[in-house]
Amino acid sequence: MSKMNAIGWFDIFVNDLDRAVTFYQSVLSCTLAPIGDPTGETQMMSFPADMSVYGAGGALSKSPHAGPGVGGTIVYFNSDDCAVEEARVQDAGGQVVRPKFSIGEFGFVSLCMDTEGNMFGVASMK
Repeated sequence: MSKMNAIGWFDIFVNDLDRAVTFYQSVLSCTLAPIGDPTGETQMMSFPADMSVYGAGGALSKSPHAGPGVGGTIVYFNSDDCAVEEARVQDAGGQVVRPKFSIGEFGFVSLCMDTEGNMFGVASMK
């Protein structure tokens, strides 16, 4: 097996897919696109991704097999300056849990909660 990074894909589980799509599109200033689920059991909206470049792709997922919640996995979205996305969170219906703070040589992080009760982070070098 060749060397690879630990993450190849992520799912953020939601209860209300339309509400969650609106939230993330507003905060991250991007457009999510529908993708198919081979099992036909899960509705999915993918974040913009180029699977040939560094980093992992992922989707908002509404599934009978999993739901949203706090305290498990946290996904960190990359940003030029996490304060920009952080400033959009409240107006989009979410909550800033821990405003932008330094993580030393690794830059800065904002910790937020989405409309579904999921914790997520936005990370930047400035």
